[in-house]
Amino acid sequence: MKRAGPASYETIWLGALPYALIAAGALLRIVPHPWNFAPIGAIALFGGALLPGVLGPAIPLAALALSDAALGFYPGAVWVYGSYVLIAFLGRRLTARRTTPRVVAYSLVASLVFYLVTNFGEWLGPLYPHTPGGLWTSYVAAIPFFRNTVVSDLAYSLALFGIYGHAARLVERRRDALRPAAQRTT
Repeated sequence: MKRAGPASYETIWLGALPYALIAAGALLRIVPHPWNFAPIGAIALFGGALLPGVLGPAIPLAALALSDAALGFYPGAVWVYGSYVLIAFLGRRLTARRTTPRVVAYSLVASLVFYLVTNFGEWLGPLYPHTPGGLWTSYVAAIPFFRNTVVSDLAYSLALFGIYGHAARLVERRRDALRPAAQRTT
């Protein structure tokens, strides 16, 4: 009997996983939480690493749109949505090797992408002067929020990738246990 490879057991999860990620992302964004402590960045990274085609970037965008429908849309949302698309594409580089150190490193980069993109967009708005000093002020003012983004992205990324990795190993062990034993002929 041919042994199933990683691609075959990973496709098992594609049915319900996108919907679960959208629902969890939207719900955890709506319930009270500290500023910038939401799973959307981790969902974007995870989706980019594991989901095929446009599903990777579509999942965080759907969670954002669903939660923004409840919370209200806001000026500058394009920068937030765009940063998550970039993070999903960053996640594509995790597809082949999803080790814990790589997930941590990519999660930190994802937090930095969100920080840089969204605060650049904030600088372009009416709040800061459109000068290098205004840009600097925008980034400095966001430092307290950046800490929560980093902690949130790390915690949720490690949880998502860890749970998925454990579930994939469990499925593989069950598959091996259910494989029929070789028959002896004598």
